[in-house]
Amino acid sequence: MKKLIAASAVATALMIAPASAGNLVEVASKAGTFNTLIAAAKAAGLAGALADGENLTVFAPTDEAFAALPEGTVENLLKPENKDQLAAILSYHVVPRKLTSNMLPGRTIHVKTIKAGGDKMLAVTKSSGGVTVDGANVVSADIKATNGVIHVIDKVVLPSS
Repeated sequence: MKKLIAASAVATALMIAPASAGNLVEVASKAGTFNTLIAAAKAAGLAGALADGENLTVFAPTDEAFAALPEGTVENLLKPENKDQLAAILSYHVVPRKLTSNMLPGRTIHVKTIKAGGDKMLAVTKSSGGVTVDGANVVSADIKATNGVIHVIDKVVLPSS
């Protein structure tokens, strides 16, 4: 029930914003539920790319999703010496093309992320039960920004390498 309420609050906050609300970073910032993601993107040096890039898809973990990581994980990743690791994790959440829910077939597909090296493919599954991304549930889909689309997910997905 708690997840349902949180998902509803996220969806409502994002739907209030008009379609021309801004770029991916601006839309996420206005929602108020992606503070950790925005802070991490800035610390990793990726906020500019997310703001200025075109036709991007972001699978955006909420603040609650980051809070579910083991204690101290986020704080450790935000340290300057862990910038590369943080960038690798965050870039694993970004697809270099606009991918909306109506483009997904009713099966699992693998989509290439912008992550350099290692595991660069996300498993995206659409079924009667909803959409999952590497095991994370999409709780709100197709939030439009001027330069792409955001899909809200309920956990941080981690590359295998």
